[in-house]
Amino acid sequence: MPRKKNETAAAPRGRPRAYDAEAALKQATETFWRTGYSGTPLDKIAAATGMSPPSLYAAFGNKHALYLAALARYWEMTLAATREALAGDRPLAEALMLAYEAALSFYFSRKGSARGCFVIGTAVAEAVEDAEIRKSIAAGLRMLDADFEARLRTARERGELRHDADPAALAVLASATMHTIAIRARAGARLSELREIARKATSVICGCPVAAD
Repeated sequence: MPRKKNETAAAPRGRPRAYDAEAALKQATETFWRTGYSGTPLDKIAAATGMSPPSLYAAFGNKHALYLAALARYWEMTLAATREALAGDRPLAEALMLAYEAALSFYFSRKGSARGCFVIGTAVAEAVEDAEIRKSIAAGLRMLDADFEARLRTARERGELRHDADPAALAVLASATMHTIAIRARAGARLSELREIARKATSVICGCPVAAD
C-alpha cells in the first residue's frame, strides 16, 4: 500500500554498540591502579575503555560502583592466585614462596614497572571516609589470613612446623609480609630485594633457613 505524502518511514535504529564488560573492567582497573580512585576522573576511564560516560553508567553505574567492581575483581584474582600457590602437597616453604611470587606478578606490570598492590595503592587511602571500600578491604584481608592459616595448620599437622606453632599468628605474619612487599614495590625496590624479603619471612615462619634460588 503506497504511503501518503505526509507519512514518513521510521528511520531504522542502529544497534547499540556492544562492549566487552570484562575487558572494560580490566581497563578501568588498570587506570585506577595508576592514578587512584580520587585522581581518576570518569572521562579518563571512558578514554581507557573506549566507552562513553553514559555507556559506563549504563554498564557499571557511577564511578564509585565501577571502582568497587574493580576492587572486587582484584581480590578475586589475587586470592585465587594465592590459593593455587598454597594448594597441593608441596613443602610449606615452597608454597609460601610461590604465593609471594604470585603477588609479585601483580605488583609489577608487564613492562616491568612497579605498581604495587591495587588495594594498598588505591583503596587504603579511601577507606577512612568510605565504608564500602573499607568493608571490601577488611573482607579481603580476612580471606587472605584464613587461606594462610589453613595452609599453616596443615603444615603443623604434617610436622612441617613445631607442634606449639600458632598458625593464626604466623598467618598474620605471612599476610603482613605480602603487604610490605607491595609497599616497597611501589616505592621502587628491586625485584631481587623483594624476593629476599619474602625468603627471610618464609624462613621465620617455617622456623628453618630457606635457601635462596
